[in-house]
Amino acid sequence: METTHPTTTTSNPPPAAARTCGPQQAADRLGIEAWRLDRALDLGLIPPASAAGRWPADVLDTLAARTDEIRAATGTLPDLGAVRAADHLATRFGVPVGPDTVAELARTGAIRRAGIYKGHPLYNGLDIERFTDRAALDRARQNGRLLDRHAAARHLGVRDCDLNHLVRAGLLRPAAHVHSRYQPRRWAPEVALYRAGDLNTLLTDPALDWPAIRTTAKGRPSLLARLARDGRTLPQ
Repeated sequence: METTHPTTTTSNPPPAAARTCGPQQAADRLGIEAWRLDRALDLGLIPPASAAGRWPADVLDTLAARTDEIRAATGTLPDLGAVRAADHLATRFGVPVGPDTVAELARTGAIRRAGIYKGHPLYNGLDIERFTDRAALDRARQNGRLLDRHAAARHLGVRDCDLNHLVRAGLLRPAAHVHSRYQPRRWAPEVALYRAGDLNTLLTDPALDWPAIRTTAKGRPSLLARLARDGRTLPQ
């Protein structure tokens, strides 16, 4: 009797041209960090991935010859949160820099925001690395300071009740809200913070008689009370 043997099928790996890589594999194949891959994509140094988010291995192997070029073009800093960005700028310029200053630089367009991580903004590392404008930094340090209600009133030289009328009239808006030391973290932040630059703008408003406002006696009605009744607001 003839003996038959079962046949086995051996699957050959696909040719190199058919293999694809996801983002981390692509970064590893190019010998760069994942954040560099993202930035190289933004700068157009690497072709976009497929609809499935993958790159052909042979394309990456061709790009690998340009790794040094990609590293030079993408800088040395990944995108940073406000605290780390502030630390970097403080070290480079030799002056105190806080997270508020970084947010102010982004507000003025001096650096770009680069997304959100765990609910907090990220700032473009390449912009931070290339930022050299000391005058813009000094302006941001002054205008970007965030003050609570009491500090904002002191900045204007008025009573807390006067500041409240500015807020009610829409002449002053909070730039941010934070948690108080007594507030449970699961609650939404309730403490309003006001930007120093907005306060300085109010101080130059010719329609506001600051000497008269500041000399209103304690217990007397605020001269700003009529603003809310008149419906005056900041321009949009």
